[in-house]
Amino acid sequence: MNRKKKLRLIQTSLFLLGVLIIFITYKDNSNLSKNNVVTKEIREKINKQKNISDSGDVFYNIEYSGLDLSGNRYKLKSEEAISIKSNPDIIKMKSVEASFYFKDDTILNIVSDKGNYNNKTLDMTFSKNVKADYMQSKLYADKGEFSNSQGYLTITGNVVVEDIRGTVLADKLFFDIKKQTLQIAAFNGDKINANINIKWKKVLEF
Repeated sequence: MNRKKKLRLIQTSLFLLGVLIIFITYKDNSNLSKNNVVTKEIREKINKQKNISDSGDVFYNIEYSGLDLSGNRYKLKSEEAISIKSNPDIIKMKSVEASFYFKDDTILNIVSDKGNYNNKTLDMTFSKNVKADYMQSKLYADKGEFSNSQGYLTITGNVVVEDIRGTVLADKLFFDIKKQTLQIAAFNGDKINANINIKWKKVLEF
């Protein structure tokens, strides 16, 4: 075999070796990517399984009722309620409706897509598409929280209050149930103190 043929054979061998290395590298990377995908899917399934395993009993069209610490009656409804094994006092709810019946015969109604209810403290949270109506006013917000122990209702996130006198936009609305007072935090951080006198059939006194 002459020198020219030997050189061609060496070049061919090197070329085939290079192709083989590229093929092996691509195959390993492909398997690695595939394994990463599988690992991600397994991880998601594990997390989902954890959430399922932490869920307790499921109830439909459930209703709670009672008295808060201020002596006002309340009623809480939900189309679907799920107990939590790790915290049995918490009930997760969907399609929530709550009504607070005050001693002067006025009613505050709140609805939301989701919510939580603590059947020990009687505290409630409302989230996603929160809407409320009280006498002649309507309210829209992202979140709501009723603290039974503190006796207040807090509404936060894109708060819009509408009544016959106009519309108020705010970041936060704080309603003290015991004192019947309302505090509004505006976008610029200023606070507007407002008194509610239900006997006068007024909702906001700006």
